[in-house]
Amino acid sequence: DTLMIAKRLKIIFGLSIPLFILHGIEEFRTGFYKADSVSEFIFRPLERMSEHEIMFVTFQVMFWLLLVVAFLMTISERWRLRMMVVLGLVYIVQLHHIWKALVSWSYYPGLYTALLFPIVGFFFWKELLPQLRKANNKPT
Repeated sequence: DTLMIAKRLKIIFGLSIPLFILHGIEEFRTGFYKADSVSEFIFRPLERMSEHEIMFVTFQVMFWLLLVVAFLMTISERWRLRMMVVLGLVYIVQLHHIWKALVSWSYYPGLYTALLFPIVGFFFWKELLPQLRKANNKPT
């Protein structure tokens, strides 16, 4: 039973990867990086860098994140589940596209693909929560 739930969670995550890719493309093509105040705040320090410096810094940061995530995934099943919680939070954060569109009563960059995240997120959390409960009830 636990193995089957874990398998379904992996399938949901795997199937959401193309959605994340499409979402990123939609955000880029519709100017999300110019419309979103949080995005502008985060990337403001890059404005003074050359394109080459930005590519190098981006590669380095992404590589560091990959190393940290890979390390955490190797520690234990509990850490793998914690990393899945982080991913689950990303599904929830995507709701801000829908919220911004509703508030402005107009298209907000990334909206179309973001409409699918609540559906995927619902099934993801439906599979993840029982696993978290089981993991928390197991002795360390």
